[in-house]
Amino acid sequence: EVMMDMDMDSGARPSQPHWFERYVQPCVAELLGSALFIFIGCLSVVEDAGGSGRLQPALAHGLALGLSIAVLGGI
Repeated sequence: EVMMDMDMDSGARPSQPHWFERYVQPCVAELLGSALFIFIGCLSVVEDAGGSGRLQPALAHGLALGLSIAVLGGI
């Protein structure tokens, strides 16, 4: 009976997330997402294909933003 009481008490307390998951991981995710968004956007303008106009940078920024959200959105 004593062991059963201990098991019930340990399951009642919600566990706190580790400090890394709480503070460091969101900051690193924000840094990586912003870097990906900025660098892919800038590289799409540098390598400008003739005749693409505004479409190429717009698509590159949209795909970079979508990729960042898909990969890092859970964090």
